Amino acid sequence: MWFFYVTGILLFLSFLSDRSKTKKALLIAYQRFIFISPSFLVMLIFVSILLFIFPQEKIIMYLNYGKYMVNIILAALVGSVTIMPGFVAFPLAGILKNSGISYTIIAAFTTTLMMVGTLTFPIEAAYFGKKVTLIRNAVSFVIALIVALLIGIYFGEVII
Repeated sequence: MWFFYVTGILLFLSFLSDRSKTKKALLIAYQRFIFISPSFLVMLIFVSILLFIFPQEKIIMYLNYGKYMVNIILAALVGSVTIMPGFVAFPLAGILKNSGISYTIIAAFTTTLMMVGTLTFPIEAAYFGKKVTLIRNAVSFVIALIVALLIGIYFGEVII
């Protein structure tokens, strides 16, 4: 909440400093908001559908299915196509841990959840281009798997 107050104060100071630049910046921000709103709305609809299809209990069931390395890859893939804010993802990670899911699998899930943007691809591609978005997502996916394996090594779940 304090962030809004600080932003408001800084915006007011900017307005006092140079009214024309501040008005121009606000106009640009408004235009970009209007441009991104349809894509953002579509993304929110997809997120709502995914969270309905994959409630917490189903995620736990799928992440404890099969062989350990398959579970890590599956967790990374599910995390890649799911999107949720950190304040939802991290409590979910605690629930997963209490349900017996390993740190490695939780790390693969939450890291890809936060780093890989399958559902945000259209928005990202509109700003950065398809090639850059594909490269960023692929690199993020690989880094997420490396982080998960390092966490698994640290907690003794993955033996090298």
